[in-house]
Amino acid sequence: MADAKVIPFDEDRPRRRIPRRVRAVPAAEPVVEEHAVPEPKPAAAPGDSWDRRVAGGLAFLRRRITGDYEVDDFGYDKELTDQVLMSLMRPLYDKYFRVEVKGIENIPAEGGALIVANHSGTLPLDGLMLQVAVHDHHPAERHLRLLAADLVFMLPVVNELARKAGHTLACAEDAQRLLEAGELVGVMPEGFKGIGKPFGDRYKLQRFGRGGFVSTALRAGTPIVPCSIVGAEEIYPMVGNAKTLARLLGVPYFPITPTFPWLGPLGAVPLPTKWTIQFGEPIPTDGYAAEAAEDPMLMFNLTDQVREQIQHTLYKLLVQRRSVFF
Repeated sequence: MADAKVIPFDEDRPRRRIPRRVRAVPAAEPVVEEHAVPEPKPAAAPGDSWDRRVAGGLAFLRRRITGDYEVDDFGYDKELTDQVLMSLMRPLYDKYFRVEVKGIENIPAEGGALIVANHSGTLPLDGLMLQVAVHDHHPAERHLRLLAADLVFMLPVVNELARKAGHTLACAEDAQRLLEAGELVGVMPEGFKGIGKPFGDRYKLQRFGRGGFVSTALRAGTPIVPCSIVGAEEIYPMVGNAKTLARLLGVPYFPITPTFPWLGPLGAVPLPTKWTIQFGEPIPTDGYAAEAAEDPMLMFNLTDQVREQIQHTLYKLLVQRRSVFF
C-alpha cells in the first residue's frame, strides 16, 4: 500500500572512531591503520512509532482538506482506499472471516485481466473481501475495480464510497476502458440472483446472463480468471423473502434470516464463517480474431467454461472444508 508521507523527528547520530588494536611488527612491515567502526543505531523508542503515525495522519488530513490528492475519471481515490477504506475492511477480512486465499499467482502481475466470481451472502460483502484479498496477497498489491449494479450508485453515501473505492457501473463500456488501461476488473455475473437466492440453493450457481463479460474480455484481449468463494453463503442464511415489502422499498428482495428482522439491527451482524477464496487458471482471450466478440456461439462456450470451472472448484472446496466456522 502507498505509505503516507512522514516527518522525520531525529537524524542519525554521528559516528565515533574506535581504534583497532595494533600488534608490534618489524619496521619493514606496514602498521595497520585505524578503522572507523559505526556505532550501533539505537532501537527506535516506542513513542517514535506513534509520533510517525500521528505525523502521517496529519499529513493525510492536510492533503484531504487542501484537495491535494488525485482521483481518476471514474472517481477512484487510491490514497483514500489504501489508507482508510482498506484499513476498515481488513479486520473483518483477517479476524472475523479469517479468509484463506489460494491461487493468487494466477492473477497477472501487470496488465488488464477480468476476474469472474460467484456471488452470494444476501449482502454483497464477498465483493469487498475479494478486493482486500487481491490487494493484500498479490505480490504487486494490485487493486481490483469491481463492476457494481445500478442500485449501488443510487444509494446515498454508498454511492460516494463505491466510487472512491474504485467501483464503477456494470456496463461493457466502462469495463472495456478499465481493461484496456491495464486494470484488474472484477465481475459477479449472477448479480442479485446470486446474493438473493434461498439458503437451500447455496453454492448452486445461477445463470450467468448472456455472456457480456466474455465479449468485453475478447474486445480488450485480456485473460479471464475464474474465482470461487466459499463461506459467504452462510453469513446471512436467507430462509425467506418478503416480496411485497421489497416492491414497496424498490429493492430486488427483502431477506428474512434466522436473526433478521427479529433481532432488529443486531440481526444485521453477519455470522463469523470461515472463508476460502480460490483463483483458477486464467483463460486467455488474446488468440481470437477481432470479430470473435460478435460470435454468440463462442461467447456461450466461454461463458459455460468459466461457469463450470467456478462450480467445480466450489464443490471441491466444500468437500475439503472441515466446518462452516473453522
